[in-house]
Amino acid sequence: MNETSYQQQVLAGATGVELVVGLYDGLIRFLYRAMQCVEENDVHGRRVAVKKAIDILMYLQARLRPDVGGSVAASLGDFYSTMFTLTLEASHLESEEQFREVIAFVRNVREAWVVVARDPAAGRVLPRELRTREEKFVPVSEIGAVAGEASASRWLA
Repeated sequence: MNETSYQQQVLAGATGVELVVGLYDGLIRFLYRAMQCVEENDVHGRRVAVKKAIDILMYLQARLRPDVGGSVAASLGDFYSTMFTLTLEASHLESEEQFREVIAFVRNVREAWVVVARDPAAGRVLPRELRTREEKFVPVSEIGAVAGEASASRWLA
């Protein structure tokens, strides 16, 4: 089995939260690539890697639902904006140290998403557009029960 079909199969079976973790993994990978390009003095490579990292940040921010996620969604929005700015600054200053700082921040939030991914109820309270095809067809009665549990735990994103 080739790598592409394996990746497609993994993505097809992933939950919405697991896909978010995958986006964070991609973001970290592109930030490391940008940092490597700074080391190698590869301006074009750095710009390509930074653009891909910024694309991921913009995608994540565009999918936030403050009406559903409340203050958690607002905090994530602030986080994505800050990472966007710090990434651009790191690129402009050609600063490996600043890229490392951004990577550390992103890893912290990624780890929080990993914890959420382990909670089977978490995926069911995601907005419909962040759910996978299979997750969209969870019975309404089950979603209501899970949503009640989620609000009791004060997790809203």
